[in-house]
Amino acid sequence: MIPSNFDYHRPGSVSEALKQLQDLGDDASLLAGGHSLLPAMKLRLSTPGHLVDIGRIDELRQIGEDGGDVVIGAGSTHHDVESSDLVARQAPLLAQAATVIGDVQVRNAGTVGGSIAHADPAADYPAAVLASDGSIDVQGANGTRSIAASDFFRDLYDTALEAGEIITALRVPAVAAGTGTAYLKFPHPASRFAVCGCAAAIAVSGGKCVSARVAFNGIAGAAFRDTGVEEALSGASLDEDSVRAAVADAAEGKELLEDSFAGQDYRRQLARVYAGRAVLAAAANA
Repeated sequence: MIPSNFDYHRPGSVSEALKQLQDLGDDASLLAGGHSLLPAMKLRLSTPGHLVDIGRIDELRQIGEDGGDVVIGAGSTHHDVESSDLVARQAPLLAQAATVIGDVQVRNAGTVGGSIAHADPAADYPAAVLASDGSIDVQGANGTRSIAASDFFRDLYDTALEAGEIITALRVPAVAAGTGTAYLKFPHPASRFAVCGCAAAIAVSGGKCVSARVAFNGIAGAAFRDTGVEEALSGASLDEDSVRAAVADAAEGKELLEDSFAGQDYRRQLARVYAGRAVLAAAANA
């Protein structure tokens, strides 16, 4: 439980951090909240020779608005997100996800960018970002770019982030009038990670679903939007029976995880149940 030797670096800006990453090369790892990296280092699953600590760079901890988007700095803690009035009003799915991450200690230290970059399939943010139609802002030696969440999460702990790049912010469009959101999960009783999580954003008019975005985490190698469920919900009434019918084929055709916590069949059933609950809760919030 003792990590291998490493050198510690604490840059004061994103540009300085990028320079250090470039100079140190593949032997350097970024440290933000440390909730994913440090346990791996203690188990010697990760043995970086250098840690570049970006956890206290002020420019990464801002939460604000930009052209109709809510922009959450990558260094913002989960507590920052759950306690932000702006996020609660304009990006409620992110607030709902942040509220159920781990415990108070985890939420006070873990960061948005760290969770997104680690891309644990059971983490809460990815499904919420997908259902919010969000994107991830990154910066590297070649400049800045924005990656759609649908292109960012690839597989188990695998993302579109390239070597030497830093996530600078999470960007989601402000929720539209008449749209309700909800994030619900079946948590592992010890870790609180999602065995199955579902995020839903439902646009409602006249008691019917105008459009839907439904995303899952915890059940497959990466979080994903379920376009089949979204299409089935479009135009459907939002009573319990109609919603249950619309989500009956949730996660159909997806290769699901199977581990000591839950098998594929159980996760598929959880997907149906939690999709129905999340859609009904989102519709009630519209």
